[in-house]
Amino acid sequence: MAIFWNRARSSSSPLLQRIKRHVITGGDYFILSRSFTTLEGHRPTIVHKRSLDILHDPWFNKGTAFSMTERDRLDLRGLLPPNVVSPDVQIERFMVDLKRLEVQARDGPSDPNALAKWRILNRLHDRNETMYYKVLINNIEEYAPIVYTPTVGLVCQNYSGLFRRPRGMYFSAEDRGEMMSMVYNWPAEQVDMIVVTDGSRILGLGDLGVQGIGITIGKLDLYVAAAGINPQRVLPVMIDVGTNNKKLLEDPLYLGLQQHRLDGDDYLAVIDEFMEAVFTRWPNVIVQFEDFQSKWAFKLLQRYRTTYRMFNDDVQGTAGVAIAGLLGAVRAQGRPMIDFPKQKIVVAGAGSAGIGVLNAARKTMARMLGNNEVAFQSAKSQFWVVDAKGLITEGRENIDPDALPFARNLKEMDRQGLREGASLAEVVKQVKPDVLLGLSAVGGLFSNEVLEALKDSTSTRPAIFAMSNPTKNAECTPDEAFSILGDNIIFASGSPFSNVDLGNGNIGHCNQGNNMYLFPGIGLGTLLSGSRIVSDGMLQAAAERLAAYMSEEEVLKGIIFPSISRIRDITKEIAAAVIEEAVEEDLAEGYHEMDARELRKLSRDEIKEYVINNMWNPEYPTLVYRKD
Repeated sequence: MAIFWNRARSSSSPLLQRIKRHVITGGDYFILSRSFTTLEGHRPTIVHKRSLDILHDPWFNKGTAFSMTERDRLDLRGLLPPNVVSPDVQIERFMVDLKRLEVQARDGPSDPNALAKWRILNRLHDRNETMYYKVLINNIEEYAPIVYTPTVGLVCQNYSGLFRRPRGMYFSAEDRGEMMSMVYNWPAEQVDMIVVTDGSRILGLGDLGVQGIGITIGKLDLYVAAAGINPQRVLPVMIDVGTNNKKLLEDPLYLGLQQHRLDGDDYLAVIDEFMEAVFTRWPNVIVQFEDFQSKWAFKLLQRYRTTYRMFNDDVQGTAGVAIAGLLGAVRAQGRPMIDFPKQKIVVAGAGSAGIGVLNAARKTMARMLGNNEVAFQSAKSQFWVVDAKGLITEGRENIDPDALPFARNLKEMDRQGLREGASLAEVVKQVKPDVLLGLSAVGGLFSNEVLEALKDSTSTRPAIFAMSNPTKNAECTPDEAFSILGDNIIFASGSPFSNVDLGNGNIGHCNQGNNMYLFPGIGLGTLLSGSRIVSDGMLQAAAERLAAYMSEEEVLKGIIFPSISRIRDITKEIAAAVIEEAVEEDLAEGYHEMDARELRKLSRDEIKEYVINNMWNPEYPTLVYRKD
């Protein structure tokens, strides 16, 4: 019988007291552990390599921080400078170098500083993972835009030229029939989180083929930094089924398959084989689908969501963040969130992200209205959807089946002075919406004409959500919105913008409504709950917890999303909400030694403590050598 107490936790904590009572009264004991993720920092880690092999392995390399005892034990004496440097001094030295080199590292004047920063950080990642994540976590507000949007878009566009060292796995159309054996080439015995893309719709940049792996690497960096998923248990994946990007097909330096994309049953066969392979080796893994073109995003989600532990971040993550923002906008108008079903919402964009938001918002409204069929039908009347062809009505020929539920009735539109294909400006002018939501990937779509039309909104404080990424694809900038509509609006974007100085000490707050607020917590909560699926209820609980995160004082100032600097605390809250919902829906099966029965006994505060105890922190473990 053994119980490992976490040094960092007080013995007076409610969760530990409960465990003690359980043991003392003769109940079944269990190990309170962070297992591989946290106790690894408090007990030695067994390694099977020494000397230069350790120094060249980013998972275990500590550089000049190796103690003299470890240097002797691991045959490192003489291979490092004699001075043992603390991790804090290592980071200080790195930061000085980064600030000095970020300009010099540019490849000419056309190369932005952000990409130079990415190169320097990537080199650190290649040689010392623990230090890399410590730097990232300690400077998350500055470096999240470097490892993730918007800089990751530049990285993906240039990935063939930036490629130096492989990270993640590549499955291609040429590997059909071999994927089940290929997964065993990955060295980790356990993988908790996979982010996978086929490169067909990277951010708003289109088909980038195999270069899209950059987005999966960036997402997993945030899983580690925000959610504390152990970096040795994450796996970025590219499924290369070809590309329809003419430039890449003709580029001799392109690293992917230079053939047109597979389609139909051939395409599905590749994805099916991949899913079967990874879940055969790692039955408890969670797979996040990322940046699949709309054509496949919904089909793959429906195909796998009830049989595999997976979700689609573009469809479900974007929807959750948008719902949180929409609920926050209601609060910022001085109204209770229950008033959300009264909001008139114009949505620009009917791709996977747009339809995902529409479906989630409709379900949220329906639940507030009674959660029945009548409520569900009533809720759709609050949305007007505009795509590249204009307003979508029932008169549209060859209408996308996913958009059909939101097509407006022609007679009703005629009474409103609108028609099939009406322009965005016309729709805004006639509807006078409370919210203008952009998920179009069309930069500048919210033109001066559109923003001028929003002046007639019936809302006391209209909300503008320019959610498309990267920055150049934002439907408008905060400067444009505040300059035309004044300071009494709510503004949010998908990529980071600076707040706007409105004069007289007033600030126009630019909220970054980015998926990073949700997907790390959804993944962590799913992992720790042991739920076999990611349910709609779990996603909704995540969105509602995010919406409630901001204080009343903050939302009344127009701040509806928190600072990125608080991302680790936000993720803890989101993960706890996901676990609570999984327990409520009787989906939770437990994680490691915390079985479903014990999980159901935990209070809300104890669930948060459980989450914290299972978040990895970037601390150097003591290394002990053992022969294979």
